[in-house]
Amino acid sequence: MKVKEIREMTTEDINKKIVEMKQELFNLKFQQSTGMLEKPSRIRELRHDVARCKTVLREREMEVK
Repeated sequence: MKVKEIREMTTEDINKKIVEMKQELFNLKFQQSTGMLEKPSRIRELRHDVARCKTVLREREMEVK
C-alpha cells in the first residue's frame, strides 16, 4: 500500500484498515509458528503498511493542533 493511497482515505477508513492488517499479521505469525507460512516477506510488508497508516494518522493529528 502506497502512502498516496493512504492519504486519500478517510481517518475512519485508515483505522479500519489498521485493524484488518493487524488481524492478518496475527494470523501470519500464527502460521509462522506452526511452520505453515508460505510467504514470510508478507509479515514485513504488513508491519510497514501499519506504520505508514499510523504515520498518516499522526500527521493529520498534528495538523489539527
